[in-house]
Amino acid sequence: MPSTTPSESWDVHRPPSAVGRNVLVTGGNAGIGYFVAEQLAGAGATVVLGSRDTAKAETAMASIRSRVPGARVCSLRLDLADLSSLKASVEALRLDRLDAVVLNAGVMIDHPPRRETQDGHELMLATNHLGHFALTRWLAPLLAAAPAARIVTTGSFAAKSERLDLDDLQSTRDYQPKRTYARSKLAQMLFGLELDRRLRAAGSTALSVVTHPGGALDSLTPSRPPVHVRTTGDRLRGLPAGLFVQGKESAAWPAVRAVLDPAVAGGQMWAPRVFGLRGLPRAAPLWDHLTDTAVAARLWDASRELTGVDPSSI
Repeated sequence: MPSTTPSESWDVHRPPSAVGRNVLVTGGNAGIGYFVAEQLAGAGATVVLGSRDTAKAETAMASIRSRVPGARVCSLRLDLADLSSLKASVEALRLDRLDAVVLNAGVMIDHPPRRETQDGHELMLATNHLGHFALTRWLAPLLAAAPAARIVTTGSFAAKSERLDLDDLQSTRDYQPKRTYARSKLAQMLFGLELDRRLRAAGSTALSVVTHPGGALDSLTPSRPPVHVRTTGDRLRGLPAGLFVQGKESAAWPAVRAVLDPAVAGGQMWAPRVFGLRGLPRAAPLWDHLTDTAVAARLWDASRELTGVDPSSI
C-alpha cells in the first residue's frame, strides 16, 4: 500500500514518468479534463479521451500532439447521460488493462427548465454522478487487471456548502440549477470515498481518490487554440481574480497528482493548497459531510437502484 505521507517535493511541471500506463479521462476534450489529459500525456501515459463529441476529441488530440511530441493519445466515444451505451463504449477500448480513470466529465446547467435524460434522470445528476457510477462498473475488469489501479473522482468546491436530499436526488420538487449541480458533484465525491471503503473491505489493490480543482476561470487559462482561445483582453481582465482563483491548467494539478504520485492513498481528497481555491495540489482534510458514511451508503444503494449496476467488484 502507498505511504500516507505524500512527497512535498512534487513538481507540477515535472511529474514522474507514466510511460506504460493507460489512463482514461472522461471529458478530456475540453476544460480541466483537457489539461489533465495533456499533462498525463506529457508524463508519457497512454491517454484515452472520453468524449460525446468525436470532432471535439479529434481537435483536442491534435492540440495535445502539437505540444507533446510523440504523445500517445486516442479517443473513446462516451455519453455518460446514456446509461445503456456505456457497456458497449467500454468494450470498444482496445486495452488489456486500465491503470487509472479520471472521472472528470460534467455538465452544468445554469438556468431552468429542468432537463431529463432518455432514462428519465435529471441531466446533471445523470451525467456527473450516475454515468460515472455505471461507467466504473463496466471498467472494473480493466481496472482489476492493473496491479494498482486508481479511480480519481473530480468533485467541486461548490459541493462544500451543499447537502444531499436523499429523498429527492432527482430534484423533482424544487429544482434550482446551481444547487442541483453542486449536489451532483457532492454525490460524485461521496461515491469516490464510499468506493474506496468498499475496495478496502474487499482487499482490492485499486484505490479510489477524490479531488476538486478549486476555482478555475477561462480568463486565467492559457490558450490552446482551437480548444481554448484566450485573448489579451481576457488575460488582463482576469488578472485581479488570479489573487483568489486560477486557470484550468493549474486546476488540473490535483487530478494529475492523484493519478501519478506513488504516495497518494485511497480515501484522500486532493485540492489546491491556498484556501482550496488555487495553488499547488495537496492532500486536504475531508469536509465534515464527506465523512458521513451512512449518507454515502444510502447514496450507493440509491445509485445502484437507478443504474442497475454495482461498481464495487474491482
